[in-house]
Amino acid sequence: MTAQEWVYYFLGASVLPLVVAAFFARQVIGSKTGTPDMQRFAAAMKDGAAMFLKRQYKTVTALLALLVSACAPTLAYAQPEHAGGGEANLVLPDLSTVNFLGMNGHALLMIGLLFCVGGLLFGLAIYVQLKNLPVHRSMRDISELIYETCKTYLVTQGKFILLLWAFIAVIIALYFGWLAPVPGKSIGVTLPIILGFSLVGIAGSYGVAWFGIRVNTFANSRTAFAGLKGKPYPLFAIPLKAGMSIGMLLISVELLIMLFILLFIPADYAGPCFIGFAIGESLGAAALRIAGGIFTKIADIGSDLMKIVFKIKEDDARNPGVIADCTGDNAGDSVGPSADGFETYGVTGVALITFILLAVKDPTTQVQLLVWIFVMRVAMLISSSLAYFVNGAIAKARYANSDEMDFEAPLTSLVWITSIVSIVLTYIVSFYMIPTLGDGSLWWKLASIISCGTLAGALIPELVKVFTSTKSGHVQEIVTSAREGGASLGILSGIVAGNMSAYWLGLSMVALMGLGYYFSTGASMAVLMLAPAVFAFGLVAFGFLGMGPVTIAVDSYGPVTDNAQSVYELSLIETVPNIEAELKRDFGIDAKFERAKHLLEANDGAGNTFKATAKPVLIGTAVVGATTMTFSIIMALTHGLTTNVDKLSLLHAPFMLGLICGGAVIFWFAGASMQAVTTGAYRAVEFIKANIHLEGAEKASVTDSKKVVEICTKYAQKGMFNIFLAVFFSTLAFAFMEPFLFVGYLFSIAIFGLYQAIFMANAGGAWDNAKKVVEVDLKQKGTPLHDATVIGDTVGDPFKDTSSVAMNPIIKFTTLFGLLAVELAVTLSSNHPMLTHVLAVGFFLVSVFFVRKSFYGMRIDSKESN
Repeated sequence: MTAQEWVYYFLGASVLPLVVAAFFARQVIGSKTGTPDMQRFAAAMKDGAAMFLKRQYKTVTALLALLVSACAPTLAYAQPEHAGGGEANLVLPDLSTVNFLGMNGHALLMIGLLFCVGGLLFGLAIYVQLKNLPVHRSMRDISELIYETCKTYLVTQGKFILLLWAFIAVIIALYFGWLAPVPGKSIGVTLPIILGFSLVGIAGSYGVAWFGIRVNTFANSRTAFAGLKGKPYPLFAIPLKAGMSIGMLLISVELLIMLFILLFIPADYAGPCFIGFAIGESLGAAALRIAGGIFTKIADIGSDLMKIVFKIKEDDARNPGVIADCTGDNAGDSVGPSADGFETYGVTGVALITFILLAVKDPTTQVQLLVWIFVMRVAMLISSSLAYFVNGAIAKARYANSDEMDFEAPLTSLVWITSIVSIVLTYIVSFYMIPTLGDGSLWWKLASIISCGTLAGALIPELVKVFTSTKSGHVQEIVTSAREGGASLGILSGIVAGNMSAYWLGLSMVALMGLGYYFSTGASMAVLMLAPAVFAFGLVAFGFLGMGPVTIAVDSYGPVTDNAQSVYELSLIETVPNIEAELKRDFGIDAKFERAKHLLEANDGAGNTFKATAKPVLIGTAVVGATTMTFSIIMALTHGLTTNVDKLSLLHAPFMLGLICGGAVIFWFAGASMQAVTTGAYRAVEFIKANIHLEGAEKASVTDSKKVVEICTKYAQKGMFNIFLAVFFSTLAFAFMEPFLFVGYLFSIAIFGLYQAIFMANAGGAWDNAKKVVEVDLKQKGTPLHDATVIGDTVGDPFKDTSSVAMNPIIKFTTLFGLLAVELAVTLSSNHPMLTHVLAVGFFLVSVFFVRKSFYGMRIDSKESN
């Protein structure tokens, strides 16, 4: 290209994200969404976003302009050739050159598409079944109200995510458009494809999140209605069915997209498309996790504290915070995990693909490993669906006519059956797929490594239950402490549970990763690839996900059971005239109202426990997967482990400093996300206390409920904006400071993030279920003991559902985005190191500005008026 063409290209790449940002900012401010009946709730979401974006729009465009101008000097010092291990240079081998089971690899994976379609149909079939389950109109209307509010929230979030995407698009455009263009291909073709796949990644995370709330809002009212029969089994079967619908569809969509890239995108485009897809889904998941986590806990705390202030029941219809709480249950506990799960499976797969293409030199071996991994992914769908039906038959035979049921027992058996079936299939598939790989022993060694991760997927939930189950000693200790010591001792006991859990879960992960490492030692793997231990760790992460749909299902079980309680109370079904006769006539039910409320509360305790079990699995996968992804950065910096390997050492000062920097960022992130919750909850509590009407009213007014939703939306958007930009510019800053400092930084955020997330998630889960013990087992609602455990739960809320869960996508987004950022820095540094350092300081100062703003711009201002 001529110099003039470069200028035109650069201006186009710069202006595109700015135009997108401007367009979507206007759309967020000016759009009208929602049905006529829900227009006021839709307006709440829109108004919250509008208030925020009107203040921040100039900041967004100014920062984008700053980013473009800061990276512009890189263009002036361009090298005509790009050396290193850049993702644009990754070329997939010809999958048709190797035969498996009587057909070539390409043909075999084409069959895998049929299994993906089958998984989609499985999810959609359950969706239809849930929709057609019987439900009383009073409960259906409440669940539809919740869905419409959630839908408007998602529309607002989707537009805002695309606004954030503009920042990523600048870096992608610079990287793949100039620094590392796909060899021999036109920039005008490659850049739109790569940017397009980043949008596909966002759409995937966003789409499965939307499907998740639709399924869950069907299931919540149907579960509440099923409770009227007084039998526990339907209250277990409906939420689990909803979770399996989400899990099967989620994994099927993710696998379908990745197979499409693998099979239909030209080999020399596929590498960058995988990276673009992974970055997009990480961005979507991070934004939905952070904003959803802030929204849900503002609403939850605002609603829960009213139980203490006014001595009212949970989910009292007169409390204007309850609708926002129900919306938040889906925004945080359904939208977030669905998007997070989608991103986790995609990024782990991309990490392994990248490793195979960089570390394995023989094309035949590359094909064998790639096809084997994707066939294993198909086997995950099969094992999860098979285990679900087997466990369902056992649970139905055991509990269908029972009056009492341990809700946790069939969920536990499902996890273990899935793990066992997955491990058996892993060995069978490996034996038939790669019997001659290497020296002939690798099929069982690789299967054993994956099985270490699959075993972790079952073992980790068991360890989590030791600290969070309503039956656990730690949860009982919190109740005992709070009985005499109030909230203070209850909170201290929860902190103990969180810290203890980090020890045991951390060592269990180390043991299973160490076992995987053991199987990777020896000459059999070393002759095939560089750094076989890194590949082993990636396969352990892959094994974590070996029971993917079931992991998502038991996680999604929680928000359904939580919402089912709320739907029951908000429906006021007990006050409907002639309701008992109506239920008998129309549904054949002899309603048992008190029994229904007891069962719904008990089931919510099981939901709390299994929400907690999924979190360490996802964060563990993030950490191990990020380690594998970081390997591609190391390969680029060391030119295939041939130079600069000594800089990956504590003796290299920048590497050591990077390790320290990562910890600082993790602890800031935990504080910043909780600060947004604290300020938003203060405003919500302030408003609810001033506007709740307990005398002469059955329900809170729509206007008051709308105001609480608006408060939650405002602070969720504001908190997410500050946190995202701080993470974005911190990544650029550390990448530009020194590349090996950045490698240390990536390892550090993974390790610090792992333990901080486990501690916070399990401490929060223990506090949550301590409250449930007091409410369900001890029947002491409204007592000082109950007040103490409610306070503990409100402390645990942002611990478990805001800060801890968002560590996962933050770690992976930083690692994936860092792949591009560090190579931009290396190229500029080789020509003008001083300018690189100046830019590093500039990016760091911008990040510090947003770090500071995440507190000083968010703290409670007593002069502010709602």
